[in-house]
Amino acid sequence: MNPRPETPLPNLKIIMTHHHFKAPWGRTLSIVSIFSTLLMFGVAYMLTLDRQAPGFAIAAVLLIPLSALPFIIRGYVLTKDGILIKRLGWNTVLPFAEMRSVEVEPLALCHSFRTCGNGGLYSFSGCYWSTQLGHFRAYVTDLNRTVIIHMQHRTAVLSPDDPEAFARAVTSYLHA
Repeated sequence: MNPRPETPLPNLKIIMTHHHFKAPWGRTLSIVSIFSTLLMFGVAYMLTLDRQAPGFAIAAVLLIPLSALPFIIRGYVLTKDGILIKRLGWNTVLPFAEMRSVEVEPLALCHSFRTCGNGGLYSFSGCYWSTQLGHFRAYVTDLNRTVIIHMQHRTAVLSPDDPEAFARAVTSYLHA
């Protein structure tokens, strides 16, 4: 039996279609989320002990942590089209076509002001402003692992588990 002759393979460029990055909770987010959740459930429990407390007051207190749950950031996925920010109920996409650059900038949210959004109940997300970045969107779970995405008409701050690898991967997609 004759072995098949080896034929050289053409020079193929292998492109991974997806890179997955986790969104671990940092110490600040963990402390704020646990404390706030326990506080809200504690207040709701105390209201149930008061027979004269209206039911809507208990519901309103419990609605606070429940309304923040859909905004939890579960991770980031680099697809061929952009960065997919995974949430509980939906995904947000930052298209590569609009990106100019990416930079690792630990503590990018320091000295920023939240103009509309969540300041630590399961995520730091929403609209923020700082003198360094101007107006930007935050999709952050760890304040120490932040990456800045500069886009054509907006800026976003994310916090993947490995900021350096994330920035390298996004840069490779931008130059592909």
